[in-house]
Amino acid sequence: MSENLLVPTMSEMMAQGKQPDVLFWVGCAGSFDDRAKKITKAFVKILNSANVSFAVLGTEESCTGDPAKRAGNEFLFQMQAVTNIEVMNSYEVKRIVTACPHCFNTLKNEYPELGGNYEVLHHTEFIKSLLNEGKLTIEGGQFKGKRITFHDPCYLGRANNIYEAPRELIQKLDAELVEMKRSRANGLCCGAGGAQMFKEPEKGNKDINIERTEDALATQSDIIAAGCPFCNTMLTDGIKHKEKESDVKIYDIAELIANAHDL
Repeated sequence: MSENLLVPTMSEMMAQGKQPDVLFWVGCAGSFDDRAKKITKAFVKILNSANVSFAVLGTEESCTGDPAKRAGNEFLFQMQAVTNIEVMNSYEVKRIVTACPHCFNTLKNEYPELGGNYEVLHHTEFIKSLLNEGKLTIEGGQFKGKRITFHDPCYLGRANNIYEAPRELIQKLDAELVEMKRSRANGLCCGAGGAQMFKEPEKGNKDINIERTEDALATQSDIIAAGCPFCNTMLTDGIKHKEKESDVKIYDIAELIANAHDL
């Protein structure tokens, strides 16, 4: 990472006899997808700026098993999960933060029965806690007065009832938060959940991501804010399909916060 970002690994920390306050679970998208890597970097900038003691697993991190489980391969899911749990328990991990709601949901709700008990936070909740504790301050910056709509990721909203944290962060930017007609508990999936991200859609009249993009465009917002790398991809594809790339931008909440500050 060229921007002099400080990203220690758990093994490096342990070698120094240190225990970080939080493990940043990067996830497959945040590690390998070029667009999602920008979200990872933005969140690391925030962590560095707030002097958070954190570490990543690096090469010791494997997929949480969410896509395998959703696609029906429980055996593969348990293999992946148990491997991760053994690694994290060996490092005595207590708190985890992740920018992916799929990883968040799996780590929080499905790892405990396999022996992985952690406090798991979505990055929007964690950023909000940094603000509440005074470790981070936000001024509107370049997003002041912009119309921003927020798309609720399924595994953040309906699955885990987290609706307020991302919205509070958008409002902290002095931006105008505009809700889609279908939002919060009534939000519409971007079309990527349930491992649908990795396959072509079934035949029909319209792809779900196009339908959801139309919901967002109807708000006449300058920016569509997302809190999930999968949603980000699906909405970006939708904007390209509608040929609106020059008019509407799609950012993760972490990118909005980092860019507002030029961190």
